[in-house]
This record gives sequence, C-alpha cells and structure tokens, in this order.
Amino acid sequence: MEGASPARLYATLVGGTLVIAGNLGFFYSSSFGGPGKVDDVFGILSVNGWHNVFHIVTGGLGLLAAGYAARQYALGLGVLYLVVAAWGFIIGSGDSILGFIPVNTEDNFLHLILGVLGVSAGLATPAMATRRPAAEAT
Repeated sequence: MEGASPARLYATLVGGTLVIAGNLGFFYSSSFGGPGKVDDVFGILSVNGWHNVFHIVTGGLGLLAAGYAARQYALGLGVLYLVVAAWGFIIGSGDSILGFIPVNTEDNFLHLILGVLGVSAGLATPAMATRRPAAEAT
C-alpha cells in the first residue's frame, strides 16, 4: 500500500469529488442521447447522463486506486483530462465530445486544471522501487 503522497491525495480528493459531482449532475440532467437534454450544473458546467457517468466512473477508479495505484491513476487521469480539455477547446464551447458528451468553456478549463494537477501529482510522487529480497546470511 502506498504511503501519503501527492498522487494519493489527488486520487482520493479528485476521485471523491468526481463521484459526488457525477451524482449531483443527475439532478440537473439524466438524459442519455446524442447529446440528449443538456443542463448546466450551478448554471456553469454542461452535463447530461453520459457526462455524469464518465465522472462517476473516473472518480470511482480514483477511490479504488488511491491505496495501490495512485501514481498511475494521477498520471493516467491527468493525461486523459488534458486530452479532453484540448479537444473541448478545439471543438468550441457548446459542442459535444464524441457527439454525446457536452462541454463548454468552463468545463474545458476545469478539465485543464484537473489534468495539470493529475500529471503534477503523478510526477511529484516517486515511483515505487522494486524490492529485492534480503540476502540470506551465510
């Protein structure tokens, strides 16, 4: 099990926040479709059912990985969210990624922040060294 580290903190806090945000998003829009009914959480972040499921799944993975694979989670999710942010900035506000996950400018900046924090936390956490069994005394 990993000790306290930036990656573990990221996996726990971001993972928990994404699960809560995904569940909260269903109160605004639970429509699945392409992109289905889109609504804005707190009047800011565009969501639909697919967007909510994505947050719940990626957050749940973070909570599962927090104890054993936090560094890999932080790096992987960080890169994923950087790609999603770049994609969102390229297609523009009010459009959908893959035709069914809505994004707007605020989403793009949030994804950018989560990506930068994830990669930073992953790089700030040392990789676990492979342990060799202690040599037996002769």
